[in-house]
Amino acid sequence: MRATSKGRSLETAMAQLVRFDRSVLKTNQAAIIALTFLAFVLRQPVIVAFVAAVMLAGTVDPRLALFQQIYLRVLKPAGWVKPRVVIDDPVPHRFAQGLGGSFLVAAVIALALSADIAGWALAALVVALAFVNFAFDFCVGCQLFFLLARSGVIRRA
Repeated sequence: MRATSKGRSLETAMAQLVRFDRSVLKTNQAAIIALTFLAFVLRQPVIVAFVAAVMLAGTVDPRLALFQQIYLRVLKPAGWVKPRVVIDDPVPHRFAQGLGGSFLVAAVIALALSADIAGWALAALVVALAFVNFAFDFCVGCQLFFLLARSGVIRRA
């Protein structure tokens, strides 16, 4: 770890820790997994395009994250999903969501060009990584964010 001029690690200085409900992420991941899998079973790239649009819109503005809004406005108030509030930095999670959405856009383009194996493989990759995060709380996209930030490739907004 590199230190800043005040003796804190670079990662600590960069983090914007806030109270964060992980159930929002879990609901988002469950919807991504279920809908993308359904798209594959039904061979409906339009569903993949829908999931990609939801993911990218939520990356730009969390208020536009449809799956997260379903949790906040329906599932949580009804008591069907309980909140799990932790102290966390939402920025890496947003980066991971944007990356996943971008991969789904690439999947849709591949499917539109009749490159079905490539398209469904890209969609399957997103499903697999969303599942890893859902089941094991390990966010590969977040780890990529930290690696790119540490190497200076990306900066925090």
